[in-house]
Amino acid sequence: MSRAFIFPGQGAQAIGMGRALAEAYPAAKAVFDEVDAALGESLSSLIWEGEAETLTLTANAQPALMATSIAALRALEAEGIEVGSAAFVAGHSLGEYSALTAAGALSVADAARLLRTRGRAMQEAVPVGEGAMAALLGLDLEAAQEVAFEATVPGEVCAAANDNDPGQVVISGSKAAVERAVEIAKGKGAKRAVMLPVSAPFHCELMAPAAEVMAEALAGVEIKAPSVPLVANVRAGAVTDPAEIRTLLIEQVTGAVRWRESVEFMVAEGVTEFWEIGAGKALSGMVRRIHRPATVQNIGTPEDIAKALAAAD
Repeated sequence: MSRAFIFPGQGAQAIGMGRALAEAYPAAKAVFDEVDAALGESLSSLIWEGEAETLTLTANAQPALMATSIAALRALEAEGIEVGSAAFVAGHSLGEYSALTAAGALSVADAARLLRTRGRAMQEAVPVGEGAMAALLGLDLEAAQEVAFEATVPGEVCAAANDNDPGQVVISGSKAAVERAVEIAKGKGAKRAVMLPVSAPFHCELMAPAAEVMAEALAGVEIKAPSVPLVANVRAGAVTDPAEIRTLLIEQVTGAVRWRESVEFMVAEGVTEFWEIGAGKALSGMVRRIHRPATVQNIGTPEDIAKALAAAD
């Protein structure tokens, strides 16, 4: 059985995530402590006892989700399942940083600081209210791209941002263009087309100012060769070269998350088992819709780990 470890992106956050892991596993607690120290604040208090609205802020959600994912991985490792047991690591958007941290390419502290910077930069790239994102359900990538093209007028942006699975594409861009795209999609057979409650238009060219910030931030951070190949969002293929990873992380800010193709790549390489490490179950659902025969495990609580260990025996 060939396995991949996959790491969730924004939207998976929830108050209380990772707390049971930190209470059950000292190695998991140490990750939250390390992130708190790196950021100079108690992010763990916000994650476990704070307001959902505050946790959802991009600058908080991104390092918080990474911390929860790596805490879950450390708990797994404490039970004898190492990251080296995976053929690949991959993450959805910010989850790519979690994947790189899991594979030893980034330190936990550097990943936390980078994600805090990334979250702030993405939030500040576009004034609130000027950008938007929408999910188009029941349309494939090609159909979604046609909708986005049709909705765009000079001076506006609308593009496919996340190709999540065969029937779910998220578009991103100027608010007026995205709103037009929602109406166009409904006329082109989309099962549903809904505006998303996000604070910025991620993964489109409007994020160019954030990409510049990340280029500067990443230039000052050591990236090592990952112990397990990363399947990169913007390439939907495996990468291990640190310089290439740095470039792809910058491109990822404005580039589309090619999640469907990334999963298809791993399946073509022989992966049969996907372990979603961290909060939520969004990626597991996507994997099932992309490749129905895949086996999926969620690793977010001590109970999840016990189930995974029993299944792995």
